[in-house]
Amino acid sequence: MRFLTYPDRDALMLGLAGVISSQLTEALTFDGRASFCVPGGTTPGPVFDILCGLPLDWARVSVFLNDERWVGEDSPRSNTRLLRERLLTDKAAAATLVPLYAEAEQPEQVLADLAEAIAPHLPITVLLLGMGADMHTASLFPGADLLAEALASDAPVLLPMRAEAAGEPRVTLTAPVLAGAMNIHILITGAEKRAAIERAAGLPALEAPVRVVLDHATIHWAE
Repeated sequence: MRFLTYPDRDALMLGLAGVISSQLTEALTFDGRASFCVPGGTTPGPVFDILCGLPLDWARVSVFLNDERWVGEDSPRSNTRLLRERLLTDKAAAATLVPLYAEAEQPEQVLADLAEAIAPHLPITVLLLGMGADMHTASLFPGADLLAEALASDAPVLLPMRAEAAGEPRVTLTAPVLAGAMNIHILITGAEKRAAIERAAGLPALEAPVRVVLDHATIHWAE
């Protein structure tokens, strides 16, 4: 685990956007394509605001979420909606969105199709994650119904996940997919989350699911 501390949140967002841009550019130069996997929520919004205006060859970048709430894009809780509003705009509108949601009552009904669409874009070139104070990342929540299956080394690409803390059902990338990313970044702010991620380093993944990516992750933190 590499821990980077920034003087303030503006510096964090600028610095992280610069690192992500460089890693995507390097992949595009040498591999001709890149994949960028991102979290939902509002915290990464400023990073997206910076990235979307950068002159990358976005047409050769595939973008997909770490996880998604099982709600349509008309819902304010849709991560996909936020992604379209904050990242897939301006120059980044040329990127390819690989969906983690489809019209169905339950995620199990379309999970195989969603996973099949994600598979060609693996391993993830650049993975950006967030983390909750409960040490969850993506939708790998402590106590979730299928957490053990999602943490297994032979887990499928995607699993549905239900947990009390999650609210509605979700679909999430699993531990081996996240841990297999070529570049892993975790964005956190505030003293509470810093203490949580430091605590997670000494806990098993069932108690602190973010543990599955910590060994090879760069943590970006500001108060």
